[in-house]
Amino acid sequence: MKFFIDTANLDQIREAQELSVLDGVTTNPSLMAKEGITGRNNILKHYVDICNIVDGDVSAEVIATDVEGMIKEGEELADLHDQIVVKVPMIRNGVKALKYFSDNGIRTNCTLVFSVGQALLAAKAGATYVSPFMGRLDDISTDGLNLIAEIRHIYDNYAFDTQILAASVRHTMHIIDCAKIGADVMTGPLSSIEGLLKHPLTDIGLEKFLADYNKGN
Repeated sequence: MKFFIDTANLDQIREAQELSVLDGVTTNPSLMAKEGITGRNNILKHYVDICNIVDGDVSAEVIATDVEGMIKEGEELADLHDQIVVKVPMIRNGVKALKYFSDNGIRTNCTLVFSVGQALLAAKAGATYVSPFMGRLDDISTDGLNLIAEIRHIYDNYAFDTQILAASVRHTMHIIDCAKIGADVMTGPLSSIEGLLKHPLTDIGLEKFLADYNKGN
């Protein structure tokens, strides 16, 4: 299972990279704005800055909603760095753009996916990743994990190459549950990844080991 961090904060990305388990980064215009990154040129530069920190894929989102605009923006983003994956929304024109990018060797991440049907269309169009937003579904009392399980089942039925990227992961148990179901990738905050480190018995055991060792010193 790949671990992506969902942020535009360079310090958090560096910290996750230093943990040595980071496989990539996802971000979006809202996360960029949260870090004070606005304006097309500044956003493009920030994507490159992220690529220079991490070793894996970095999803960069198109803003246009028409096919021609998506293709133009996507090609510009893909030219920024070899690690860039073009993030395309799950809309009618997005499916058309996904197919174009797939046919032209540009990797993609189909975002804002909330149904199995949408995930099936993304895979048919050749998306590299599909991003079901499990956390947002949980927010409206819908089972986000069940959506991922259903996508996994259908993708396995037909041996689709599209990777399931569990998005809007909220906490550590989301990661564990996604791993059980068979999601290929998770993306969430650094805190959700760091939560995997924690267990009270580990802390108690280490404290005892150190106390016993220090008895003879």
